[in-house]
Parts: sequence; structure tokens; C-alpha cells
Amino acid sequence: MKERFFLYDDTEDTKTRFVSFVSDNQRFDLAIVKTDRHFGKHLVLDILGNRFAIIGEDDLNEEGYLEYAFQLNEEDAEELRSFLLELL
Repeated sequence: MKERFFLYDDTEDTKTRFVSFVSDNQRFDLAIVKTDRHFGKHLVLDILGNRFAIIGEDDLNEEGYLEYAFQLNEEDAEELRSFLLELL
């Protein structure tokens, strides 16, 4: 059997927040993982949409980032952006 080559195999304590809220058009069920990895950014998992992204404040200010990462229209992306800006 061929030996597996790991790029990394770390265990880290994280803080995870589960939150659900409704915008005008859709429901968001999120798991937000805070970790020391990823340069202090958060791992945001959209449980219902089956998508995730590593997000920091700089990403929230980048035009079109949330729309692309979570396949949202502009209005829903703005709702999510507003919530995440409060969180970060």
C-alpha cells in the first residue's frame, strides 16, 4: 500500500456559532467558525445552500464576492454582508 503524503494534519480548538435568520427573500442557516488559521478570517458555511467561504472584512468589501461565493443575488448578498459586518 502506498504511503499517504499529508500537506498538513493539524488539530485546533475553534469557536463555532450557528445562526439562522430570514431576509426579505430567503432564509440563511449558517455555521461560522472562528479559528487562528486563515489569517484570522472566518469560515462561513451556508448549510442550506451547501456552500462555504473563508471571509474577512476585506472580502466583505470586495464587490461581488458574496454573490459569487454563495450564489446570491445582490439584495440577498447585501443582507448577508450586513449581518457578517456586525459579526466581524
